[in-house]
Amino acid sequence: MRIALFCHTLLSDWNHGNAHFLRGLVTELVSRGHDVRVWEPHDAWSLENLVRDHGEAPLAAVKGVYPALDCNRYDLRGLDLDAAVGNADVVIVHEWNDHELVRRIGEAKARFGYTLLFHDTHHRSVTESEAMARYDLHHYDAVLAFGAVIRDLYLQHRWAKRAFVFHEAADARVFVPRPEIEKEIDLVWIGNWGDDEREEELHEFLLGPVKRLGLRARVHGVRYPERALSALHEAGVEYGGWLPNYRVPEAFAKARVTVHVPRRPYAERLTGIPTIRPFEAMACGIPLVSAPWRDTEGLFRRSQDFVVAQNGAEMCAHLQRILSDSAFADSLVRSARERVLSRHTCAHRADELLAIVDRIRREQRAPLETQPV
Repeated sequence: MRIALFCHTLLSDWNHGNAHFLRGLVTELVSRGHDVRVWEPHDAWSLENLVRDHGEAPLAAVKGVYPALDCNRYDLRGLDLDAAVGNADVVIVHEWNDHELVRRIGEAKARFGYTLLFHDTHHRSVTESEAMARYDLHHYDAVLAFGAVIRDLYLQHRWAKRAFVFHEAADARVFVPRPEIEKEIDLVWIGNWGDDEREEELHEFLLGPVKRLGLRARVHGVRYPERALSALHEAGVEYGGWLPNYRVPEAFAKARVTVHVPRRPYAERLTGIPTIRPFEAMACGIPLVSAPWRDTEGLFRRSQDFVVAQNGAEMCAHLQRILSDSAFADSLVRSARERVLSRHTCAHRADELLAIVDRIRREQRAPLETQPV
């Protein structure tokens, strides 16, 4: 099939966790013979920040790692939409797109007849519901929601006529264990400090335990204000700055354990959605301890694939056990990687996506096939 994907950016992963899954999904679809073209705004916020901090070199580097990506940068005012979608069989529009573009792509569906999907992988359905309600989705065939809670919100608010659960997953081509790399630290955490969505949690479940246990720890990410850098220094944590997403397996390989600290919306209101970090850790074979998060959709097996700490004291206990009990750590790694490889890779999601498209098309053909001759 010919597939057009409109997203924030795949060239940059600066403060843009969705890049991992979308890059992997596109690569998987292309490997199966589908023609996938990616459309992203030339002034994408993530890309502009990346170039500001690191120049143009990272853009060329990501193309080397993901040669299947066909990224086309556009200016919304000058975009020839008919040329972009006119020959597409399927168009997927990610939620981090301009409202006008979302509307225009919906209106163009009547002219070209493609299957049209809206892809939501963010917490804005609960934190910025008014902005999400302004998206005009009445021409869209369905929403792909990365959790049952978000799927239900679209249906309850009547933002869309149909919605499917479509979780993120690991790119198993890139996110693999790297046993040839020697361990050099105890703990690594990869994530952006950002705003106030998890600052308290980072102190309780990351910085506090690292300091109390005297661990050798490193943090990678962006948007760390001065108070955050001071807190890292006070806890004895090394700050590694921005790390290209495809180098995360290397960072995991250098450490003996990692932690997951969900942003507050996911911990409190969007249960069942792990975001991309647990998929990454489990695929790369590093033991994972999570701050409070409810896996209400049963993606993983608690205490078998990962362990959960309800407070800082429990986090310390879990970390101590993993770092001192290699058999326990190895059992978590084996179980978690098996779970990911059997259920949660980009290949699995490509299967799900193609099945959803096929179901929509079959149901749309059914009334025509039952018409009298």
